[in-house]
Amino acid sequence: MELTKKKLFNERGDRDWGKRRMIGGNTTNLIELNNVKYEWATKMYRTMMNNFWIPEEISLAQDAKDYKNLSNEERQSYDKIISFLIFLDSLQTANLPNINEYITAPEVNLCLTVQTFQEAVHSQSYSYILDSVCPAEVRDRIYNEWREDEHLLKRNRFITDLYEQFIAEPTDRNLLKTIMANYILEGIYFYSGFSFFYALGRQGKMLGTVSEIKYIQRDELTHLALFQGIFREIHRENPEILDLALIEELRDMMRTAVEHEISWGQYITANRIPGLTNEIVENYIQFLSNERLRKINLAILYPDVVEHPLKWVESFSNMNGMKTDFFEQKVTNYSKSTNLNWDEL
Repeated sequence: MELTKKKLFNERGDRDWGKRRMIGGNTTNLIELNNVKYEWATKMYRTMMNNFWIPEEISLAQDAKDYKNLSNEERQSYDKIISFLIFLDSLQTANLPNINEYITAPEVNLCLTVQTFQEAVHSQSYSYILDSVCPAEVRDRIYNEWREDEHLLKRNRFITDLYEQFIAEPTDRNLLKTIMANYILEGIYFYSGFSFFYALGRQGKMLGTVSEIKYIQRDELTHLALFQGIFREIHRENPEILDLALIEELRDMMRTAVEHEISWGQYITANRIPGLTNEIVENYIQFLSNERLRKINLAILYPDVVEHPLKWVESFSNMNGMKTDFFEQKVTNYSKSTNLNWDEL
């Protein structure tokens, strides 16, 4: 089905929340937070707003000293991961509005707008890290590394091609593939890099950068939950779209992404980082893939992987009760990073 962008001004739009749809609805674009269909989205919005933080509030003075004392392998991995993260969050900032133009639920539009802002904050964070930690000539090289490193170029192109396919041909099936691509980016693509920073942090190195990454990952968990919700609602309202052929295509996308992330994780750690062997990296990404697929009710790819191989990462990255499953609501603490008070959802 060809999708149509929602009208900016729609005097014939329907305010009845019962008739609201995730895509293909007749929206007025009027944001009425006391008249919503998807209540999980309004809770998500408030959670995302409570997560507001400013990168420059975290001191990186010690990181600048630590960076000089990293091993060559650690420094190379640090540089490449920052290059990768800069590209992806910049891409997200640019692309999320393309998706938002076709979402016809104002409460969800609000969440996607906040996510776009947060992706820009993440890019600001990486720029702050580079300005504070790395010499100017290294900073310039990192900004260009995603063009020149074949591992980075390959995996960046995989996601970008899916986004551009939807932009060129905005059908319902391509939208679901783009949503899956976002889900993969937020839920699979960052995690080898995050675990590397946490491995440094366990050794007492680059603790300012680790703090930045913790805040970024907290945001990414809400983005992951947001796209879970969007995927579920589109499937529920349009069950005919998700036929067997598309399901297998989405699972193949996940399989490809897992292969990319494992290859990348092993490339940047190469059995040289304590706690991150090649086998652990492989099992960790496969475990995450199974968790992500379960949350959107798709069959898992790696049934033999049942144990979390990096439980210390979960505890190390935990920000005083950071929620890991928004929809199941297993934990309820969130941060307002301006004063580090923790509020219940």
